[in-house]
Amino acid sequence: MESLQTIQQKISTLKDKLDYSNHQKLYQKLKQDSENPDIWDNPQEAKNTMQQLSYHQEIIDKVDNLTKDINSLIELNQLLETNPDLEISKDLENSISQLEVQLKELELQTYLSGKYDKNYAIFSIHSGQGGTEAMDWASMLQRMYQRYFERKNWTFELLDSTPGEEAGIKSASFKISAPNAYGLLRREGGTHRLVRLSPFNADNLRQTSFAKVEVTPVLENDDEVKINPEEVEFAAFRSGGSGGQNVNKVSTAVRLVHRPTGITVSCQSQRSQDQNRLLAMQMLSSKLWAIEQEKRDTQMSDIKGKNVNPSWGHQIRSYVLHPYKMVKDLRTKYETSDTTSVLDGNLDDFIQAELKL
Repeated sequence: MESLQTIQQKISTLKDKLDYSNHQKLYQKLKQDSENPDIWDNPQEAKNTMQQLSYHQEIIDKVDNLTKDINSLIELNQLLETNPDLEISKDLENSISQLEVQLKELELQTYLSGKYDKNYAIFSIHSGQGGTEAMDWASMLQRMYQRYFERKNWTFELLDSTPGEEAGIKSASFKISAPNAYGLLRREGGTHRLVRLSPFNADNLRQTSFAKVEVTPVLENDDEVKINPEEVEFAAFRSGGSGGQNVNKVSTAVRLVHRPTGITVSCQSQRSQDQNRLLAMQMLSSKLWAIEQEKRDTQMSDIKGKNVNPSWGHQIRSYVLHPYKMVKDLRTKYETSDTTSVLDGNLDDFIQAELKL
């Protein structure tokens, strides 16, 4: 456990790294903007302003609370030096441990400096090579990430899901409506490999399965990606999921096909066709942005003389359940033998290692 003075110094250093004073300035400006009644004449602008306001307020509150707490603990420690009390000393140690956890979480903000890192995210899982095994693996990943979202207390919704023929899922897409969701999750994108004894094979043979994760930001401005409405094919269909008679008997689900790229997205999470169409357009914009981003990255790689192959087989993490237990990230080399905890959504150590890479 670090000393209180060391923690206090870390908080001061973190305050500088986060440019705390700039957050305060931006917060005050956005607050004034939000109090202008005319802002609601443009709903998109109002929404963006409120999201930015919430983001800066969250940073300010976290820094202020850490500063207040460390000062209180230092005073308490000084009191204990003159009036020792075993029970209060134990409470102090627990408080210091909790403060260290909060400080560690806030330190991650210093690694979220990308243009879209603070944005909400579209998060998709697709089964890969391995047939039924891969579809079951995709559903295991879906549960793992849902548990992670829950651990973070994030607001998220399942936009669309395609079940496998025998087990698992072929694909699933989520929208995560939480600040920094894209920044924290974007390095989860890639191929995830599972090695285990097959539950679908009578001989109980060892099987390797693959699933792909895609993470893209929810774009705040409509003009960031230009979509020609004439190039989008629209179709409505009945939802195959739960949700009552309206969802199942009325064609509320939406499928969009972007003809120039062949990208297909669908959404069936809402009861209204208009709401599903709006969410589907967000998904389409997000995917088109990812294509443009990949083109730019490829161009930069060519300029630098590198050619990193972002192919399906470019796996980022292996989950081995047999003949030994190990989850290992192939980029950061971080690994753990506690596979049960990881598959239950305990991904913080992996994500922190990725951010610091």
